[in-house]
Amino acid sequence: MAVSDHVDLSTFMEGVKKRNPGQTEFVQAVQEVSQDVFEFIDDKEEYHEAQILRRIAEPDRVVSFRVCWEDDNHNIRVQRGWRVQNNNAIGPYKGGIRFHPTVTESILKFLAFEQTFKNSLTGLPMGGAKGGSNFNPSGKSDSEVMRFCQSFMTELYRHIGPDTDVPAGDIGVGSREIGYMFGQYKRITNRWEGVLTGKAIEYGGSQMRPEATGYGAVYFLQNMLQHAGEDIEGKTALISGSGNVATHAAEKITQLGGKVLTMSDSDGFVHDPDGIDQEKIDWIKRLKNERRGRISEYVDHFTDATFHQGKRPWNVSADLALPCATQNELNEDEAKALVTDGVIAVSEGANMPTTLEGVKVFQDAKIMYGPGKAANAGGVAVSGLEMSQNSERISWNQEKLGDMLTNLMEDIHDKCVEYGEEGKRDGQPSINYVKGANIAGFKKVADAMLAFGVV
Repeated sequence: MAVSDHVDLSTFMEGVKKRNPGQTEFVQAVQEVSQDVFEFIDDKEEYHEAQILRRIAEPDRVVSFRVCWEDDNHNIRVQRGWRVQNNNAIGPYKGGIRFHPTVTESILKFLAFEQTFKNSLTGLPMGGAKGGSNFNPSGKSDSEVMRFCQSFMTELYRHIGPDTDVPAGDIGVGSREIGYMFGQYKRITNRWEGVLTGKAIEYGGSQMRPEATGYGAVYFLQNMLQHAGEDIEGKTALISGSGNVATHAAEKITQLGGKVLTMSDSDGFVHDPDGIDQEKIDWIKRLKNERRGRISEYVDHFTDATFHQGKRPWNVSADLALPCATQNELNEDEAKALVTDGVIAVSEGANMPTTLEGVKVFQDAKIMYGPGKAANAGGVAVSGLEMSQNSERISWNQEKLGDMLTNLMEDIHDKCVEYGEEGKRDGQPSINYVKGANIAGFKKVADAMLAFGVV
C-alpha cells in the first residue's frame, strides 16, 4: 500500500479543489460526503488500497455538447448540453435532466455525485448520473421547447440506453419535455424502450411518479418524527418551491393532518396563516403547470395571505421545514432563525438545499435533519420501478406503487438510523441522518467497486 493512500480529509479535499477549479457546488457535495466517509473507512484497508473515495469523486465521464435550435422568429439559438455519468457500479446510470439558465458543469457534477449515493440508498440497481442544459424553458412556446428538446436528444441519444443510462426529469423538465425527447429518441433509433422515466401513462410511464419525490420527503419526515415519538398531525410546516415536489409535499402534509403555511418561487414567498389546504394546492398546480404563472398571484385569490418579494420563507415560525426549491436556498442565518423559532425537523425535498454552514447549525442544535440524498429519494425510487415495469412490459396500479414507495422510504430511514445513531439525547436515540445516509450509500457502491477490481 502506498503511503499516499492514507491522506487526511483536508489533503484529500485540496486535491478535489485542484482537480475541479471553480466548481464550488461539486466541491461542496464531495466535502459533505467525505467528512463522514473518512471516519467510516479509517480502519478499512481495502477501501484505501483501491482508492475508492477518490474514484467515486471522479466521474466516469462528462459529455459536453452544443445544442442548436430555431426560435419562433427564425433566429438560430445555441445552448450547451451536458451528461455527467458519475458511477455505474450497482446499475445503469440514472438521474434527471435539468433545463435552467443556472445549469453549469459544476452543478451537474454535484448532482450526479449525490445521485450515486441516493440511488444506492433505494436498494435498487441504479448508478448515478445527471444532465441538462442552460436552456430556459420559461417564456418559450411549446414549439420552441419541442425544437430544443429534439435537438438536445439528437446528441444525447448516443450516450444513453435502457441498460446504459436512463435519464428522467428535473427542474425545467416535466412531462412535456420528456415526451418531446422520448419521441425524438424513438424517431432516431426506431426502438421503443425504457430509455427515459417520467413518461406519461399512455406511453410507458408509471403511476405515482409525479407524487413520488414530494410524498417521499414527507414519508421520510414522518419516519424521523415517529422514531422520536412525534407525528405530523397538528404541526405547522414551511415549504419552499411551488413546483411538482413542493405541491405534492404540501398535499401529503395536509393529508397527514399538518398545516402548510408557505410556498415560494424565484420571485418570493407567500405566507398563508390559515393554511394552504388541498383546494389552494390544486390552484397552485394549475397556476404553475397550466398557466405557468408566478406565486405572487396567490394573494389576489386568497386575500388573507401575504406575498414577500425577493425573500425566502425561513423566518416564519413553524414546527417543520421542507426546502423543495433548489440547491443552497437555506443558509446559516436562516437555519439559525428556524432553530430559534422552534423548528423540530427538516426534510429536504430538493438536492442539497441547505449550505454546509446551515447543516452544521441543525446538527449542533440536535434537531431532526433529513438530507436530500435520503429524504427526496422517493422520486428516483419510483423511476427505478418505472424501469422495471418497462423491462417487463407491465404496469402496476397506484395502490401497489404507493405501498412500495412507503416501504422504500421506511427502508432508507432504517439504513440511516443503522449507520447514523450517536447515543441518546433526553432519553431518545440521537440520529445523525447525514452521516447515516452518506455511509450507507457509500458502502454499497464501494463494495461493488471492490468486487470489480481496479477498473
